[in-house]
Amino acid sequence: MATVLVTGANRGIGLEFCRQYAEAGWKVLACCRRPEKASDLNGLAVHHPSVSIHQLDLGSFDQIDALAHALASESIDVLINNAGIYGDSSRNALGALDYEHWARVLKINALAPVKMTEAFLPHLLRSERKLVAAITSLMGSMGDNTSGGSIMYRSSKAALNAAMKSLSIDLEDRGIGVLILHPGWVKTDMGGSNAPTSPVESVAGLRRVIDGFGSGDSGRFLDFRGRELPW
Repeated sequence: MATVLVTGANRGIGLEFCRQYAEAGWKVLACCRRPEKASDLNGLAVHHPSVSIHQLDLGSFDQIDALAHALASESIDVLINNAGIYGDSSRNALGALDYEHWARVLKINALAPVKMTEAFLPHLLRSERKLVAAITSLMGSMGDNTSGGSIMYRSSKAALNAAMKSLSIDLEDRGIGVLILHPGWVKTDMGGSNAPTSPVESVAGLRRVIDGFGSGDSGRFLDFRGRELPW
C-alpha cells in the first residue's frame, strides 16, 4: 500500500487530498495543528481506517523532528507540503507592516516545507515513489505579478518556489523528485467563495500531475492542469 503524508489536513485542499487518497486505497498520514477540532478529518478517519491523524504545529521544528521520529518505521511515497497561511491584511499593508508576523508567514510557508523534507528524507528514501510535492501559488510568481500587494504571502511563496527548485537539484542523485504545484484559485477559507475551482477539481488535477510524474518534471512550477507557470 502506497503512503502519503499531508500537512494542513484538517480542511480545504489538505482535507480533500486525504479524502481522495483514502478512497484510492492509499495509507494517509494526516497532519494538522489541532486534531481535536478537525471534525471533518476525524469523520473521514472513522470511515477510512487507512487514515491516521497526527498533531503537528509547523511553527515548531521540534514537533516536526518528533513526528518524524514517531513515524520512523513508515515509508512515505509522497510528501505533500500543503499547509500555509496568508498573513496579509489591511492592518499589515505597506506603511504598517508587522515584521514579526511576516517572519512567521515565511517560517510556515517556506521554511517548514524544507524542514519537513529534511526530517522525512529517510522515510522518502525507503519508498518506491520518492516524491515531494509543495503546494505553492501563482502569487509567488514574480513574472506574473502585475498588481502588487500581498507582500507577505507573495514573498513567502516565492521563497518556497526557490527553495523547492534547489531541493529538486540537490535530491536528484538520491532519486527523489520535487513538484512545485499551484492548485488554482480554490473555494477554501483562504481562497474565498468567489473562487472558480472546487477543492475536488483542484485535488483531482493535482493528483493527476503527481501520478504522472516523470524525472523531467522535478523542479518544474506547474498548475493543477499540468501547465507550466512563469517564475
